[in-house]
Amino acid sequence: MAEAHQAVGFRPSLTSGTTEVELSAPVLQEIYLSGLRSWKRHLSRFWNDFLTGVFPASPLSWLFLFSAIQLSWFLQLDPSLGLTEKIKELLPDWGGQYHRLRGVLAAALFASCLWGALIFTLHVALRLLLSYHGWLLEPHGAMSSPTKTWLALVRIFSGRHPMLFSYQRSLPRQPVPSVQDTVRKYLESVRPVLSDEDFDWMATLAQEFLRLQASVLQWYLRLKSWWASNYVSDWWEEFVYLRSRNSLMVNSNYYMMDFLYVTPTPVQAARAGNAVHALLLYRYRLNRQEILPTLLMGMRPLCSAQYERIFNTTRIPGVQKDHIRHLRDSRHVAVFHRGRFFRVGTHSQSGLLSPRALEQQFQRILDDPSPACPHEEHLAALTAAPRDMWAQVRRSLKSQAEDALEAVEGAAFFVSLDSEPAGLTREDPAASLDAYAHALLAGRGHDRWYDKSFTLIVFSNGKLGLSVEHSWADCPISGHMWEQIHLSISLALRGAETLSGDIDCHVFPFSHFGKSFIKRCHLSSDSFIQVALQLAHFRDRGQFCLTYESTMTRLFLEGRTETVRSCTREACNFVRAMENKEKTVGDPQCLVLFRMAVDKHQALLKAAMCGQGFDRHLFALYIVSQFLHLQSPFLDQVHSEQWQLATSQIPVQQTHLFDVYNYPDYVSSGGGFGPVDDHGYGVSYIFMGDDTITFHISSRKSSTKTDSHRLGQHIEDALLDAASLFQEGRQHLKRGCRGSREDNLGNRCGSLPRHTRVPTPPTNL
Repeated sequence: MAEAHQAVGFRPSLTSGTTEVELSAPVLQEIYLSGLRSWKRHLSRFWNDFLTGVFPASPLSWLFLFSAIQLSWFLQLDPSLGLTEKIKELLPDWGGQYHRLRGVLAAALFASCLWGALIFTLHVALRLLLSYHGWLLEPHGAMSSPTKTWLALVRIFSGRHPMLFSYQRSLPRQPVPSVQDTVRKYLESVRPVLSDEDFDWMATLAQEFLRLQASVLQWYLRLKSWWASNYVSDWWEEFVYLRSRNSLMVNSNYYMMDFLYVTPTPVQAARAGNAVHALLLYRYRLNRQEILPTLLMGMRPLCSAQYERIFNTTRIPGVQKDHIRHLRDSRHVAVFHRGRFFRVGTHSQSGLLSPRALEQQFQRILDDPSPACPHEEHLAALTAAPRDMWAQVRRSLKSQAEDALEAVEGAAFFVSLDSEPAGLTREDPAASLDAYAHALLAGRGHDRWYDKSFTLIVFSNGKLGLSVEHSWADCPISGHMWEQIHLSISLALRGAETLSGDIDCHVFPFSHFGKSFIKRCHLSSDSFIQVALQLAHFRDRGQFCLTYESTMTRLFLEGRTETVRSCTREACNFVRAMENKEKTVGDPQCLVLFRMAVDKHQALLKAAMCGQGFDRHLFALYIVSQFLHLQSPFLDQVHSEQWQLATSQIPVQQTHLFDVYNYPDYVSSGGGFGPVDDHGYGVSYIFMGDDTITFHISSRKSSTKTDSHRLGQHIEDALLDAASLFQEGRQHLKRGCRGSREDNLGNRCGSLPRHTRVPTPPTNL
């Protein structure tokens, strides 16, 4: 979900301020280093690779093969066709008494070679099978004979009981699309938002790019795709994330909410103890690879590489470039409460502490009346400052308080114990949800630490939340050092508070219909929402704009995300028809145009998942052009585009953990991210069960063109208008029964508080 902001908010630029960053390596050396980093990652996971690298076989299969060879020798058979004897002749002669040992060793070597060859064959066969994407491009509910055959073969070669990283060696590499196709798709994507004159100019730049620079840049990308694990992911991480000099707060982090309607316990320390214990249990299972890999259709594995850095990870600031520091283990968490910092141990000699033991430690922190040290309370504002500024101040911290700094950067994750309550309230449900989102996304500007991989936020009433993407914290340190950095903290605090105060967050559950109704219309639920968002945004701003939606490319090794540009020509045609005053509700032409827009979005989404998107390809071409100092007006124009609408769906992947029928309230209410453009919106949404969709909308209060609540009303109207195009929708959704969101939330809150004990809640937190 964070990609929706990062990808469009950070320009893939090789400059810092007005000074060009010196590139120390030519493009061939950079490609070589990319491959070297890939191989180093493989070597660092040697033991895991041994256990999972033989998958779908197992280490016991070698013993079975060796025993079979020995049995065949006992029966005077030679399955090696003389190879075992040749191996035996190459072994040193240790004398007559060791003659039998030479035979056993030769048989073991032959069994090992045969076993390795069989495993390699299985890997190659499975990789070839997983390179087939025809199943994804077929119409929903239909399955061709080739796809049925493919499914049967995948079942045969996939093995049983996979571990988290079992499929990594069998995943295909992300292909480099044809540059001609990429340019064609790009021009098609910008046609709806450009005038005829501007489009002709862009088409001319594109043709010039294809004629002069494209073939050279494409050659380097193809070379990298063969040498490195993924031709785009490491550059994406470096140039979009680590080289960005902007503040991480709002610009980089995103938030995840707790349950919307229930709170398992209102005791803050108890909720914190249970949550920390559950997260560390998850880390334990993660380290042992006991978490099952994500499988589409129950058998098509997705890449699991990104799981490796969830815990024990810190983003270290640099003057020109940050870097990621990941530790193999950590046995403590860093805690922030009322401006003070604490180190809380999570393990004893016998293992992980119980939730009760952790709760007691958190309660002692909450009961501690000691004040914060001078300037300690606002230290976190430094992590919300521009990265080069924070990097310079961190040097002083590291030289004078290295142990305190290590206590935070070496923590498994960061915990913030807030002194205020949060969450949905009966008195003002709409405003309380907005405040909840704002507290998770920005807080007060100095009470969140953004360098750690994630921060667990526990509010005083027991509500939880996550601020994800690198939060850093510090412990109390000496007054001498505080005096040296006092000015820096004040400047960072002022900027952080300004940014925090400028964020307008709005969260609302749409409960008129959900995924089940959309499925009955035989449409993709995500595409339905994306087309409705185009209608809502047009009503809000009176114009079309480039729209970003992130989708995953984890069908490929180390794949991350790709862009789906939802503002298509088909979507624009539908919006114009809906806004035509001569049209009536249920007009058949509007329905036809709506289905065409949904089908077009689905085609773009599936193509992006199959590695046939074009934005990441254009990004990689741009990076190569900068390495070669080869100027391309076309690529410069592509990467100067403004995205006024950034969107993302929050998928519920582990559906087996949630029982939405018996426990509909025990489902995550999703999360959100900040707006990309100063006059734009950030919109995320999650399907909660079958009949509710929760939207998270953000914009800047300083903008005179945006209003999160106004867009929220347009989204609700657009969804209802789209549903009214269908006969079932007209019967189910009568205009007269539509109430305000506040009324709906108020009615929902009327069933709270829920004090009835639930026998088996479907979550650990």
